[in-house]
Formats: sequence, C-alpha cells, structure tokens
Amino acid sequence: MRIPKVVFAASIIGIATAGAGLMPPPRTPKQPVVDEYQGVKVTDDYRWLENSGAPAVKQWSDAQNVRTREYLDALPHRAEIHSRIDRLFRSTSIYYTVVVKRGGRLFAYKSDPRLQQPMIVTLASADDVASERVIVDPNALDAKGGIEIDWFVVSLDGAKIGVSLSKGGSEAGDLHVYDVATAGEMGEAIPGVQKGTGGGSSAFAPDGLGLWYTRYPRGSEHAPEDAGFYQQVWFHRMGTRTEADTCELGQGLPKIAEIVLETKEDGKWAVAEVKNGDGGEVAYYLRPTSPGSPWVQVSGFSDKIVRFAFGRDDAIYLMSRMGSPKGRILRLPLEGPPSLKSAVEIVKESEGSIQGFLPTDSRIYVSDVLGGPSEVRAFDLDGKRLPDLPLPPVSTVHEMVAADGDDILLENGSYLELPGWLQFSAGSGACRRTALVRTSIADYSDSEVVREFAKSRDGTMVPLDIIRRKSARLDGTNPTILYGYGGFGYIMAPEFSSSRRIWLDEGGVFVLAILRGGGEFGDQWHLAGNLEKKQNVFDDFYACAQWLVDHKYTTPATLAAFGESNGGLLMGAALTQHPDFYRAVVSRVGIYDSLRSETTTNGEFNVTEYGTVKNPEQFKALFAYSPYHHVVDGVKYPSILLTSGANDPRVDPWHSRKFCARLQAANTSANPILLRTSAKAGHGMGNSLDETIAERTDIYAFLIHELGVEFKPVQ
Repeated sequence: MRIPKVVFAASIIGIATAGAGLMPPPRTPKQPVVDEYQGVKVTDDYRWLENSGAPAVKQWSDAQNVRTREYLDALPHRAEIHSRIDRLFRSTSIYYTVVVKRGGRLFAYKSDPRLQQPMIVTLASADDVASERVIVDPNALDAKGGIEIDWFVVSLDGAKIGVSLSKGGSEAGDLHVYDVATAGEMGEAIPGVQKGTGGGSSAFAPDGLGLWYTRYPRGSEHAPEDAGFYQQVWFHRMGTRTEADTCELGQGLPKIAEIVLETKEDGKWAVAEVKNGDGGEVAYYLRPTSPGSPWVQVSGFSDKIVRFAFGRDDAIYLMSRMGSPKGRILRLPLEGPPSLKSAVEIVKESEGSIQGFLPTDSRIYVSDVLGGPSEVRAFDLDGKRLPDLPLPPVSTVHEMVAADGDDILLENGSYLELPGWLQFSAGSGACRRTALVRTSIADYSDSEVVREFAKSRDGTMVPLDIIRRKSARLDGTNPTILYGYGGFGYIMAPEFSSSRRIWLDEGGVFVLAILRGGGEFGDQWHLAGNLEKKQNVFDDFYACAQWLVDHKYTTPATLAAFGESNGGLLMGAALTQHPDFYRAVVSRVGIYDSLRSETTTNGEFNVTEYGTVKNPEQFKALFAYSPYHHVVDGVKYPSILLTSGANDPRVDPWHSRKFCARLQAANTSANPILLRTSAKAGHGMGNSLDETIAERTDIYAFLIHELGVEFKPVQ
C-alpha cells in the first residue's frame, strides 16, 4: 500500500496557535481503503497509519509526540506533580512477592524503589529478610531498566530456576537457567519461549536436568505473520543444544493456544493448561514424568474446567464451571490413567466466585471474590468445611503460597491499606503479619471507601467503589475520575495505589466501576459483557457516570474517564457514545478499531472474547460500537490523552494512531486531543520505574489541568 507524504502544519516549525497554547496537529492525509464485511462496505481513511515501519508513519508519530510533549511539559505545576509522584513511588519500602517454597527456601520477587526493575531472591523464611540472596537482578544487566523478568520457575529441589527475560516492555522472552547456589547462568538460553499475548511457561523435570517449555515457531516452520501463534510444548535436556529438543505437545492445539506448565511436587506428573485465546476456554493435558510418557487430554474446552492445582496427595484439583458459573472444586485421583469421569466434587458452588485455591497436606484453601473483596474458606480434602481464615474486612487476597504442613502464606491488602504477607497457622487458626510488609508515605487514614450501586440500562445493578476523603462534600463540585475495565473475566479487586494519593490531596474523588465483562460475580457476570453483549459494559460505565452526577459527587464539567487496554476500548466507546458527559478522557494502550483488531496477533487471541467480523452477528455487534468508526465530524469532543508504547505486543500502537487522527480531524472543540507514544515502553508489563513515573505524571498533570483543579501544594 502506498504511504502518503505527511504535510505538517506551520506550527511544527515554530508558529503557535493563537491563544490556544497548543500547536495544531500534523495534517494527516486521508487515503481511503474500502473493505466489505458481511455485505457492509466500510471506509478506512487512515489505514496507512497501521504501517509502523514506514518513514511517513514514524514522522507523523514523532510530530504528534513533539506536540504532546510541548503541551504536557508546559502544564502548570507539572514539575511539582512529577516530584510528588516520584516521591510517592520511591518512598515505598522494599517489598517482596513470594512465588513458591522449594528446597527449604522461599523464592520471591524483590521490588526496590531505588531500582528500575524487580529482581529474584531467596529467603530463609518470611520473617528473615536478612537471609536474602539475589539470584537474578535485571538492573545489573541494564541499569536503565531495559531488561525485565517475564516470569520464573523453580526446580523441585530448589537448586535451579528458569527465567524468561525480555527487553523494552516487549514481553518477547528467552529462557535462561540459573544455578541457585552460585547465581550463575547455566548453558545456553532457549529462544522464543514467551510472547506478549500467548505468554509462555516452563516446568522442570523431576531430576532438574531437563525441562519442558513453551515454544513458538522458528525459521520456516510457519509463515512469518504466524510467529506469535502455534505455541507448543517442547522438552530440553540440560547440556544439549536446543536444536536437539523434542516437541511433545502441539498437534491439534488451537492456533491461539496459551499454555501454562507445572510439575507436581513429588515429581510424578506434569500438567499443561491450554487456553483457547483470551475468552475463558481451557483444556488440560497430563503426563507421567517418566521418559517417553505421552501427554493425555483429561478435559476439553467444553468441559468448563478452568483452573488447576496439584495436591500433595495423589490427586490434581480442578475448578469447574459446568453448571456452576461461580465455580466448584473437583478432586481427580492420579492413580491409573486420569479421567475426568473419576473426578469427585469436594467444594460446592457458593455465594462467592472462586478466584483461586491451594491444596496443602490435609486441607484445601479456597479464595473467593464477593464482588471485589475476598474471603478465604478452608476445607479438609473430603470437602468438610473448616473455620474461615480471619482476614480484614473489604480486603483482597492477592496470592496464596503453601508453607509447611497446612500452614500458608497469603498476601492481603485493600484500597487504603498496603499489601503485606500474612502467615496462617492451621494449628492456632490465627493469621499474623510477617516481616514481608510494605510501607509508604501515602497515608489514607483521612479517606474512606464507599460502595454504591448504579442501575444500568437493562436494570442490572452495577457496583461503584468510591474512594474519597472523609471530609468530601456532595455538592457537585468534586473533580472525579471514573475508572473502568470490564472484560476477560478480570477482577477489579481492592488494590492499594500510592500515586492515587495525589488526586485525593487535590480534593479529588476516585471511583472504580465494577462492570460486567469482569469476573467479580462469577462467569455469568463475565459472559454478560463479552462477544455480542459487549455494549452492556459501556452502558454500565455510563450508568455509573450518571449516578455520580445525580448524587452530586461531580458534574460533567469536572468528571474524567480513565481506562487501560480493554479499558481503553471502554474509553473509546464512552467518548464516542457520550462525548458531552466527560470533561477529559485518558486512555492507555487502548483498542479502537474493532473491525481490524483481529488482523493483529493480539487481536486474534482476543477473538474468543470480542468476536470476529467473520461471524455475521458478532460483526454487527463489533461495528455497532467500534470507537474508530463512531467518531462523528463536527462533534465537540472532550480533552483526550491517548498513550501507547512502541514495543506493545498486546495492543498494536496503530490503534492509538488511527483513533487520534480521526478524532483530530472531526473535533470542533478547543479541547486538546493528544497522542503520547513511548519508544521505551510496551503494554505496561516490564516497563521501567522511570517510565512508569513519567507516564503517571503526565496523566495526573493532564487531568488536574483539564478539570480545572486548583492545585494546592502539599507540605
């Protein structure tokens, strides 16, 4: 396709727009391309902006960045906002995230606010921080934060770890094996085990001398455009070349397979969890770890088995949604050939939606989500109910890790309380805080969380979690941020944010909308907001915005909408369907052209969540809300900040380029429409701390200015 020459406005060479404080955008030529979907002809004027490698596209994107930086850098108080956010981030204490206990040691991520990236360490216990040993430190590999850890796995004896390392937020990782005793790398890295959407995984063989890993196509195995698909399971023997590795599982798997691998603690079995893209369909394969044993499928996508955990007994535990949208737990014995017909229900469906579960010596702990907050129930392995764990109210259990016997470690926090690791003793029935706690100068003791409900268009009651200072007055004058996501069954659990403090300090209210499409109330809540029902999510968000205005929290003149990724799609729908209801919109790494999204690698994985233009009914739904196709000429749009990362593997940056171009061409208001693209960032996972702070500064400086907040220095 011919890429048109980009003609820039006079302001690019220094002539500012009179009185606007913002140079006009680069003139963006239209080069119409007409596609036909299900008999409907659709014109795309900015298809040329999809070609990231074209010089004209880079020139246009660079010009947008120059314009955006000129505007953002000149905002009043931006330097002080940056200083405060930087201090909020870097004043947080060193923090550990425990992953597993192996070989008598805890393996954890260590996050140090003085450094760009987390590292991998071992600890003797959760109460002995002084025992820390660093095994892999990406900051030593690149002090600027350009190398990041995607994930790591530990051998059964705790002597080795396998680490996926990628660069620049790309999430394109190679697998490196390290010796825990020496912290030295062992042998060659295995290339291409991890990609942005499909992810990646690995699991050690029982002897620690071999490992299974996920592998993407190499060389001419598939067409170049399919390099991010067709994930398979291969086996590697330490000390041999990767060219000699063998494929063990791949035939018959979906093109958009996403695979997670794990080995049972006693070394007898390995499991492969295979997702069919991002829509929630999962299949499971098991194999004995003895050499030459085959992988055997024990459940398919239609069986609705969606989570697993190996027990310490001779069983694997499975979460089923078959006839139970909030989940129930099955125990599948591993004596003899495993068959789903042998599975026995031990935990029935209940009021809460099962988020996770953890078998120990003689118990199983079940983490439930109740519309956002968590609880943890305990059962014996026959399903007899035991006392629940004593946890703080309205809090979130982020992780559970098995310790010795029936004791566990769990990470717990809330909107207002920093997360910390608790040790639960099965013997005493008590939880106590360990040394693995986080501290911060972000103090929310003057704040509170209120849950309210808004009625959506179809009558569904949609929760709002409102974070406000206790002194907030409901007089319609509060600058308010409404944040939403609503997709992929993702749970918007109560979570602490240090940078959110700056918004409350300026008299703001922060609201999280618990929308359909998420998993806060089980799979039915998710399915009510995906595929042809996606419009429900947008209706829910608007209902929450309307509720905030009706109940005098704010007005459209002081209301901002904020979303990321799938939440960026939500932002696109919000501002095109109700452009007069928001004063400002911030949309990070969003999806905007819903008809072309599936032409990207990530978009094809998303088909099971959003649908495809190849299906008549799904095309109808996609075209009805696709933000790019619903920008209308002559409309006065709110102030809009679109951000993207040049290395984003999950949402191609061309979504933001095309949406920005269309909005800038259509808008008749004086409000800025800005595009911020970072050359050093991806979707957000793995971004350096400096990059995170810089982006958060731009977002809050933009919102404070656009909503007319009277900035007050904080002593």
